[in-house]
Amino acid sequence: MVGMASHRPTTLERAYQIAREGRCRTVSDIKQALSSEGYDRIQDSLYGPTLSADLRKLCQAHYVPPAGEDAVG
Repeated sequence: MVGMASHRPTTLERAYQIAREGRCRTVSDIKQALSSEGYDRIQDSLYGPTLSADLRKLCQAHYVPPAGEDAVG
């Protein structure tokens, strides 16, 4: 992928960034965010139990509920 004109992060890199931003609670939330940003082949990039567990832990560590939202769980 060297020489690509775009400096956009890969799907995997962006998934980790989103997980750390504190707006997603689950891996599904991350996938929805990626889709809304125009990423495709998300399932191909984000698969496997280790990766899912890693992203889920990041979501749980960084998640901040939006103002006014009760922690329902």
